[in-house]
Amino acid sequence: MQCSKCRHEAVIFQRYSGLHLCERHFLASVEARTKRTIRQHGWIRSGDTIGIALSGGKDSAALMHFFATTFGDRRDIEFLAITIDEGIGGYRDVSQPKEIARRYDIPWTTASFAGEYATTIDEIVSRRGDRQSCSWCGVLRRRLLNRVAREAGCTKVAFGFTLDDEAQSVLMNVLRGDTDRVTMSPKPAEGMVPRIRPFEAVPEREVALYSHLTVGLLPDRGCPYSHNALRGDVRRLLDDYSWLHPSTKYALLGLRDDLAGCGEGTTMTTTICSECGEPTFGPCRSCAILREVNRG
Repeated sequence: MQCSKCRHEAVIFQRYSGLHLCERHFLASVEARTKRTIRQHGWIRSGDTIGIALSGGKDSAALMHFFATTFGDRRDIEFLAITIDEGIGGYRDVSQPKEIARRYDIPWTTASFAGEYATTIDEIVSRRGDRQSCSWCGVLRRRLLNRVAREAGCTKVAFGFTLDDEAQSVLMNVLRGDTDRVTMSPKPAEGMVPRIRPFEAVPEREVALYSHLTVGLLPDRGCPYSHNALRGDVRRLLDDYSWLHPSTKYALLGLRDDLAGCGEGTTMTTTICSECGEPTFGPCRSCAILREVNRG
């Protein structure tokens, strides 16, 4: 098929827009939407130091490329790539994100569960089983990433979350009946580095293609414990429905934005955990998890 905007060969068909796009127009489409998202939210400003959560996978590598090529010439913005090693054998290889950061000449740092918590996800699973491994890993990873970013002086932490990730999160909160998360609007919180998601309006398959065309082919290692995640069930449900209704994921993103702030009266505030000294919304989940996994 030919590109809908020129006569060159198309590399993708966007079902939600009805457009066939060649490589040049596809890359321009992704970058235009990403820039628009950043402008709409005011996510990047002069003087910012942006911490990039760099796992080494396609989404975070694509985000690294976007930042380096879009803001690389600006002296008023700095970047730091941060990799968290959860300690999952055969899955997390910190040499891969380190090489990606080197390629784009962006400083890189790493921290590990072993160094922070004196345990790894593999060790936790061997003692407690893998039923809650994804939930535990997510909480502990976010706490460690926030600490590293804060101590490095980052003013924002950027994630490679895509439209699919955001739509799945909205639907998961609805299915859980989690009113607070559905209606909460992000607010500055002491000790919490604000999180930004520049790719939130770009579908996952388009971010993957963008990564392939710009960064190149990357190893696609699946986490051995991801079969336990509720997100996997929601992903399949949403993908099946979206095949018949292509704009569904954008509709869920719009729903999130429309409902944000409706629960102002019940918005949680941060406190400092007396055990770990880190900020937390309500009881410290990371300390509770560590107590649970270290129980005899």
